[in-house]
Amino acid sequence: MIGFEKVVFGVLAVAGALAAMPAAAREVVAFDQGMSPGTVVVRTAERRLYLVNGDGTAIRYPVAVGKPGKQWTGARQIDGKYVEPAWSPPREVKRDNPRLPDVIAGGSPHNPMGSAALTLSGGEYAIHGTNRPNSIGSYASYGCIRMYNQDVVDLYSRVSVGTPVYVVR
Repeated sequence: MIGFEKVVFGVLAVAGALAAMPAAAREVVAFDQGMSPGTVVVRTAERRLYLVNGDGTAIRYPVAVGKPGKQWTGARQIDGKYVEPAWSPPREVKRDNPRLPDVIAGGSPHNPMGSAALTLSGGEYAIHGTNRPNSIGSYASYGCIRMYNQDVVDLYSRVSVGTPVYVVR
């Protein structure tokens, strides 16, 4: 019977862990803004990212965006795609958190880039996963766009280097 109890406990633990994980929160929604298929639009006030399908719809993903005073708007392009990237804190982040190491290895649970990153032209920001999924839907970053890890992996598979990205209020 002890073996049976361990199996039942193990199944319950896995079920509990799965229930605690956010479901893929992406959904297809109406989106007819005259943008080309494949374009990414981030609406910071909504804390949503849209990948335009071109048929009057888009895939909508919940995201975390910049904290007050750290938000930005403008046009960029995806200029790099990385799986489990290492992370070096930008100067401003390091100034605010001087105990951070100079580099956090990719795949580390302490790495804020999560499962994947799509770097944006201009060199300052990225669309990336997160090791803090509870931050999604909030104003939490220094300007990067955070996604659930499973959602950034999905977006990663759908976009290419050169994809236009528009960040709007």
